[in-house]
Amino acid sequence: MKVTIRHLYISPGHNYFGRHGKGALDYPIKEVKSIHCEAGKGIRGDRFFDFQPDYKGQLTLFDWDVFESVREKVGDGELQPSAFRRNIIIHGIDLNQLIGRSFLLGDVGLSGSCECSPCYWMDQAYAPGTHEFLKGRGGLRTRIVRSGNLRPGESELIVQDEQSL
Repeated sequence: MKVTIRHLYISPGHNYFGRHGKGALDYPIKEVKSIHCEAGKGIRGDRFFDFQPDYKGQLTLFDWDVFESVREKVGDGELQPSAFRRNIIIHGIDLNQLIGRSFLLGDVGLSGSCECSPCYWMDQAYAPGTHEFLKGRGGLRTRIVRSGNLRPGESELIVQDEQSL
C-alpha cells in the first residue's frame, strides 16, 4: 500500500523520557530531509540510537490524521507535528494495525513492537487534555530489522506476515 511520509525528526536528547519528577529538558527536535535506520540500533543522530540492546522504540511513528485531530479538537490549532517527538509522521495507515507485525517501509525493515503510549508530558507539550485524547493512538514503537534510508514523500508499506490489513 502507498503511504506518505510527511515529516522526519531526530533529537540529540530526551526532554521527557526518564524525567518523571524532574521537569522537562529542552533538547531541540530537528526536522531532517532523510534518516539512516540501522538494524538493531536505531536512527543515526537520534537520542535512542544504540540506547539498549533490542530496544522496542528504535524508531517511532505518528499518524498524520491523529495529529490533525489533536490540533482541531484539543488545543488552539497552533500545533506542530514535532511536538510529539516521534521520528516519522506518516499518512495513510492506522498504526495500531502494525503492532506485532513485520513490515517494510520503503527499503527499511521494521517490526511493530507496541503503541508509543502517550504520557502526561503531552499536556505540557501542547495543551491540557492531550494526554487523555491520545490514549490508544499515541503512535507506534518499532525495532529496525533491516537497515536503509527514508525520505519524505510517497512510500510503499508492505506487511510481511501472513495477515492482511
